Amino acid sequence: MVVKAVDQVGKIAINFCDGAGSLVTFMYDALRTLFTTKPKIKKIFKQANHIGVNSLSVVMLTGGAIGAILAFEAYVGLHKFGAERFIGTLIFLSMAREFGPVVGAIMVTGRAISAMTAEIGSMRITEQLDALKTLSIDVHQYLIVPRIVATTLIMPFLAIFCMLCGIVSGYVISVHVLGINPETYMEAVREYSELTDITKGLFKAGLFGFLISSIGCYKGYITTGGAAGVGLSTTESVVMANVTIFMADYVLSSLMW
Repeated sequence: MVVKAVDQVGKIAINFCDGAGSLVTFMYDALRTLFTTKPKIKKIFKQANHIGVNSLSVVMLTGGAIGAILAFEAYVGLHKFGAERFIGTLIFLSMAREFGPVVGAIMVTGRAISAMTAEIGSMRITEQLDALKTLSIDVHQYLIVPRIVATTLIMPFLAIFCMLCGIVSGYVISVHVLGINPETYMEAVREYSELTDITKGLFKAGLFGFLISSIGCYKGYITTGGAAGVGLSTTESVVMANVTIFMADYVLSSLMW
């Protein structure tokens, strides 16, 4: 029994290391292609429109909802200590440092990265990727790099809108619903907030964009098993991307603050 358990743990560890190594190699090939070949600007803008513009509404709606919820929950906790004036600071820092980049990345993962995996996976099982290689077309330059670059560049902009909607909705709820003095609210935000809170959040968003797009493209690229395999790859890419977001967020937050 013990030997079987150890053997199973060993197999899981080996599979994990093998998958992580393949993903890192895939990222390396994409970066090498980016810096050694001419980028396809039109494809990058097309992907940026698909990933960013089409995800803007859901990101803004989610950010606004989170800001309003933060206002209510912060008031409940801070009111017990007579510290309602710090609600604005809490909302601003939470949205700028964490919820803006993290929620934006999660929404993009669910809406765009899953579609990215399904599209490339369908091309894999229908042998379109093999056909491109037969025509001497660099698959990484043609399909992978534009998606990774577009997601990396567009994520900070989506994070800005998520932050802005959360901060504005938090202000509206705090001032017009909970009765917080607007001058006191803004004074606390100006006193305890810095521009670096926003810039570091935007750096997070860009890194999240690179990671989730790489995962989405990788899972689609290695798809096998027909239509069922496409569905499985799509599910795995969403789960893996979300887990990676939270793990990377913890590491970055530890290093930055």
